[in-house]
Amino acid sequence: MINQYETVFILTPVLSDIQVKESVEKYEQLIKDNGGEIVNKESWGLKKLAYPIQKKNTGFYFLYEFKSEGEFLDKLTTAYKRDERVIRSLVVKLNKHAVKYAEKKRNKVQEPAKTV
Repeated sequence: MINQYETVFILTPVLSDIQVKESVEKYEQLIKDNGGEIVNKESWGLKKLAYPIQKKNTGFYFLYEFKSEGEFLDKLTTAYKRDERVIRSLVVKLNKHAVKYAEKKRNKVQEPAKTV
């Protein structure tokens, strides 16, 4: 059964722009190669961490919404754990209410601001 998921991962701040791009493309391709469909992707950029992780105070944040089979999540979390560039990751299954909220949020961001 195909479900919708959301994943956030943080890359170490010592990477060059090319290395960050390679890492992001690697996870995009992993999702696509395993029959997944990317619904939305966001790069939040370099942000300060709430607390130090591996003696780092900042990290590159990325958010992906994707549709996939449930069995794929084990591959994705294993890939995150094996990659030394990823300092934190989280994968969450979205219920129907969260999917509607995410769609509403995406549509609101894409619409130009209305002036009164």
